[in-house]
Amino acid sequence: MKITYYGHSCVLVEEGGKRIIIDPFLSESPVSEISAKDIHVDAVLLTHGHSDHFGDCIEIAKANDCPVIAVFELAEYCQSQGVNAYGMNIGGSHSFDGFKVKYTLAFHTSSVSVGDTMVYAGEPGGILLTMGGKTFFHAGDTGLFGDMRLIGEMNEIDAAALPIGDFFTMGPDDALLAAKWLQADNVLPVHYNTFPVIKQDGVLFCERLRQEGIDGYPLQPGESFEI
Repeated sequence: MKITYYGHSCVLVEEGGKRIIIDPFLSESPVSEISAKDIHVDAVLLTHGHSDHFGDCIEIAKANDCPVIAVFELAEYCQSQGVNAYGMNIGGSHSFDGFKVKYTLAFHTSSVSVGDTMVYAGEPGGILLTMGGKTFFHAGDTGLFGDMRLIGEMNEIDAAALPIGDFFTMGPDDALLAAKWLQADNVLPVHYNTFPVIKQDGVLFCERLRQEGIDGYPLQPGESFEI
């Protein structure tokens, strides 16, 4: 499984010839170095509807003639924008062609901007993505919560993307505890250094992970690691 980071919370996961992008915030991102038109994928997965995660979802789905997978209300909105969408919900799982998706809890909010109006986009979620026998967990935007222990006990998580930016999500201290509770073998810090208010030291966070026996990857946008 190859995991490529495109800045903020956008991650591309590749395995067995399938390519899945999660939270494709690219064209408006101040840190992304890739254009939405350069993305070639089999599906778009969304953790929630905020613009810094929804991003170029519709453009990518249309250009690739691929589905969007999201929590039900957000999927319905995507469908209204002319793309094929699968509306799932927390706790539900489904096997698609070459990959499996399961939505987990995430403690945050979710909405989409329609003109000057914020429209409810269902509950936010985390995503367990299984491909080729390996599982990648994207926690989405979330605070620390106790059921992360349960997620770790019920799933063999090979790699996890955890927000560390603080202010809107977990900060580094809570994310370190989350990594231990999830029993993740490898951790990619996300949702930090995109804006001044979420400035954090990803290298230091990964050093702290290594002290706990967890491999951390403070990637720059466009960099990858493989598991």
